[in-house]
Amino acid sequence: MPAHLVEDPGYVFDDDEAHRREQHRCLAEAYDAATFARLAETGVTRGWRCLEIGSGGGSVAAWLAERVAPDGEVLATDLAPHRIPHRPGLTALRHDVATDPLPEAAFDLVFARLVLQHVPERLAVLGKLARALKPGGRLQIEEFDTSYEPPLLTPDEESARLYERFLATKCAVMRAAGGDPEWGRRAPAAMRAAGLVDVDPRPRVELRTADSPGLRLQLHHTHHLRDKLLAAGMTDEQLDRVRALMRDPGFRAASSVLYSVQARRPLDGPLPGASR
Repeated sequence: MPAHLVEDPGYVFDDDEAHRREQHRCLAEAYDAATFARLAETGVTRGWRCLEIGSGGGSVAAWLAERVAPDGEVLATDLAPHRIPHRPGLTALRHDVATDPLPEAAFDLVFARLVLQHVPERLAVLGKLARALKPGGRLQIEEFDTSYEPPLLTPDEESARLYERFLATKCAVMRAAGGDPEWGRRAPAAMRAAGLVDVDPRPRVELRTADSPGLRLQLHHTHHLRDKLLAAGMTDEQLDRVRALMRDPGFRAASSVLYSVQARRPLDGPLPGASR
């Protein structure tokens, strides 16, 4: 971590409305299709009771609400729930998963995408999510491991080094806020330690190009995190250059690894920390 980057625990992305709206749009475009396909594997269907934490723009919660209708229920929580769309069977709730309680043994399905990596108390939160499941209920966690996302084709070595510096600086900013940008690789073992069974991790890597939504999300981060990237040692000139690089039609990079991990609460026996 750069010496002048002060640790400041809290969500790394500020709550600027325009930035958050673009963040949610990019996330949905980049990852919703794969998320929906994976959630469908749980068998989620009419009558299920579902929980999503950190719902953001609410695209996943809305999809779940359609699947469980007309007599199921989706509870979608976020620190700013006003962005979650209104749908029959979908309830939006302001909730801080790190500090606020959740009902135990209440949900058939619990989902969180790119949330726990930002929460310093992630292991305690994971235990809370596991205990919120009904016996036999399913938990799906999706998280990045950013230790792998190399540039593959750039105009020159200097451009490759600049892109790598941007990625490393963004990770340092996240760690200063209490995040773990590599937590995706640790999620499966953490879910097993929380007492869940049938842990099924699926890693996913994609090619990043100028027209891919995953790279557009990275490009957005140069704006959304600008002040923090500057505080961590980058300059506006460097950010302009890395933006131009990511817009270059010839640019190619591997994405970070996105782990989609499913697990199940056992039918019998209490989980660690569960009320008896």
